[in-house]
Amino acid sequence: MKILKKIGVGLLLLLAVVLLIAVFIEKNYTVERTIVINQPKDAVYAYLKLLKNQDNFSKWASMDLNAKKSFKGTDGNIGFVSGWESEITGIGEQEIMKLEEGKRIDWELRFKKPIESVGTTYMTMETVETNKTKLVWSMSGNMAYPTNVMLLAVNMDKMLGADFDDGLDKLKSILEKK
Repeated sequence: MKILKKIGVGLLLLLAVVLLIAVFIEKNYTVERTIVINQPKDAVYAYLKLLKNQDNFSKWASMDLNAKKSFKGTDGNIGFVSGWESEITGIGEQEIMKLEEGKRIDWELRFKKPIESVGTTYMTMETVETNKTKLVWSMSGNMAYPTNVMLLAVNMDKMLGADFDDGLDKLKSILEKK
């Protein structure tokens, strides 16, 4: 019985230490990737502002081709919402929040399951030279206390960055075939 008590006390102390550490850990994260696409900025923007086109290059969309999709509003306009429900990628939605014609698109990501959280993502387009566009894809999020302790074990930049790189490579291939 004494050994069980010692194990219980030890586990409680370990939990207390983890919770204390979580108080001091950064809660915010940002992932950003860049690529140059051999297309004019306006062509890149016109393709990207249609949220449904993300299914053609997004790593996450390709993970479950049987995901249940839902759409609200008019694609390519502020307020358009694209939702998903999947055994693999969970449940969530993405909404177009801001459009700067030919320059920038902002979305809000709302994850509902398996973990509830909200993130923001944007893409910016900049002409590098004639028919060449520098595209920046960025995502920011917040892991609330005490789940932020996972940021010690998970490098969000490395984990999500690989998915961004994959998506940007696919996007470049799609747009440069046009």
